[in-house]
Amino acid sequence: MRPLHFSAFPVLLFLISLSIASLSSAAGQQELPLHSKNDAKVCVATVANASTTSVFEERLTGRLTKNLQKNKTNAVMMESATTTKSKLLPTLENGEESRDKECDYILLAQIRDPRAHPFEPQIPTVSIGGRVPSVDASDPLGGSSGPVYRDNLQIAFALFRRGRVEPDLDTLIQERPSANVSDTFLGAMDRVANRVSHELNKK
Repeated sequence: MRPLHFSAFPVLLFLISLSIASLSSAAGQQELPLHSKNDAKVCVATVANASTTSVFEERLTGRLTKNLQKNKTNAVMMESATTTKSKLLPTLENGEESRDKECDYILLAQIRDPRAHPFEPQIPTVSIGGRVPSVDASDPLGGSSGPVYRDNLQIAFALFRRGRVEPDLDTLIQERPSANVSDTFLGAMDRVANRVSHELNKK
């Protein structure tokens, strides 16, 4: 074997350094933690009301966010609102705010009246109770005048990974408005939070 000429050493050292750098880079990439669903940060858009029933959207959004947090989900409220269109998709404002807040997911929720879109294909529904008469004496539609039947409304909700147009979760539940406007759909927000947390905690 012929001895290496002195002038070849700089080239040899460069190749060795390049190999070490490549190995270090590969090792560093393997050490990066995987961002699993249950570690993800969820941006909750303001609940939209596409029905004629009076609700407090900000209160419902706060209830939904707090229940996600109780379920150990990293959730934050957004100022931008859920669309009022029948097809739930993140708006441009949702996308920009979720980037600013460094969220992995965007959660949309909308209250709607199924009678307003009778010919649209229905999303699989989770039924919560039935069409129950109101017998609350404080209810202006019930009490002494006899039971009044309130039609169920729907709470549609969808969970999107930021930057994607296909939802990880897209469903709805049925809920009957309560006599007290301030309490209307608070229980439904609890069920939405539980369903979303369940989806994020899937292995």
